[in-house]
Amino acid sequence: MRRDDLAAIYHAYIACLNRQDWPALSQFVHDDVAHNARPLGLSGYRAMLEQDFREIPDLRFDIEMLLSDPPRIAARLRFDCAPVGTFLGLAVNGKRISFCENVFYAFHDGKIRQVWSVIDKAAIEAQL
Repeated sequence: MRRDDLAAIYHAYIACLNRQDWPALSQFVHDDVAHNARPLGLSGYRAMLEQDFREIPDLRFDIEMLLSDPPRIAARLRFDCAPVGTFLGLAVNGKRISFCENVFYAFHDGKIRQVWSVIDKAAIEAQL
C-alpha cells in the first residue's frame, strides 16, 4: 500500500469517528484490533469509543501531525473539549481543556489492527 493511500484511509477513519458513524467503523478497524496491547476486538474498540463520546460530548479528533510509513501510521491528535466528569482520573467536570494524544497504528489488510496511544495528561493537569 502506498503512503498516500494509507494516509487517505486514516483521514477517512478520523472523519468516521467525528461523525460517530459506528456502523462504518468496520471499514477501518480490524475484527481483532488491540489497543495498548489489550485485545479488544472490533466490538470492544467500538464500545471504548462510544464511552469516550459519552464522557466527552463535544469530542472531536483533529489531526495535527500525520506520518505514513505503510503498514504504519503515526499521528499527533489535538483535542479541545469539555469532559463532563472525571477524565483520566482527573476531576475536569465540564471545564474546557486542550491536550494532545500521540498514537501509532499498525494496519493489516488495510484496517487498523494495533493501536498504541499516549495522552498528554500533564497538559490537562496544568489546566485544572
